[in-house]
Amino acid sequence: MPSHISAEGSDPMPFHAEPSERQTLVDWTTYATAYDLLSQHNPEYQALLHGFEAFLGTIETPQLIYDIGGGTGNYTQIAARVFPESEIRFVEPDAGMIGAAKAKMAAHANISYDTLSIEDLDATAKADLVICVHALYAMPAPEQRLRDLRRLLRPGGWLYLVDIGRHLDVADWRTYLFSHLRKQHGLAGALRILWQGREIAKQNKAIFRAQQEGVYWTHTGAELAEAASAAGFEIVSQQPAYRGYSDLLVCRANP
Repeated sequence: MPSHISAEGSDPMPFHAEPSERQTLVDWTTYATAYDLLSQHNPEYQALLHGFEAFLGTIETPQLIYDIGGGTGNYTQIAARVFPESEIRFVEPDAGMIGAAKAKMAAHANISYDTLSIEDLDATAKADLVICVHALYAMPAPEQRLRDLRRLLRPGGWLYLVDIGRHLDVADWRTYLFSHLRKQHGLAGALRILWQGREIAKQNKAIFRAQQEGVYWTHTGAELAEAASAAGFEIVSQQPAYRGYSDLLVCRANP
């Protein structure tokens, strides 16, 4: 499931809600309590993690890494293990999410934490790698937020971007996960895991409503690529991910 997810029309990024409205749509702190439980049983989510680790094996050791909208810290945890000498700044506005991340990564001394939104982040040092996974769609004014991601990077720096672009079909995900869990854990085990993760389904329904109302951004892969290019990125590779709900872009910051 996503870590944080418009009707089709002429404006691909229709953020009409006021900030206070956006904040009440999804309870990210509650989401954090069950997020990792269900994610570890979701093969599509695990595939994203494996793909990210494989990507890290293709780049030089970054001096500075930002994880923007880092959720419960699963991507930072991989980066900290692969690059123990790198400085990592973990940026996540939700206190519940960042609390879960701190507990998970307490053994890593190379991570600092900012309970901030990207637009409030004071980033004078330029990074070699910025990670942003399943977070951009939920940010206000995503075109501007992409420019904010660019300003965090030195020229030539890497952006690893995964974003949910299609409406989140909760019933489709429930069917998919139940089928997988039943094969792995039997009927009783599948029902138990889904029950334990029921809060995720509740919050994902709120995400879907926000998408329908145009509060959270939906886009095609082409629209995301166009927005990234306009923000100052060269797209190195692009592919659909997460059963086609998301797009994965590997980009470099233009000079």
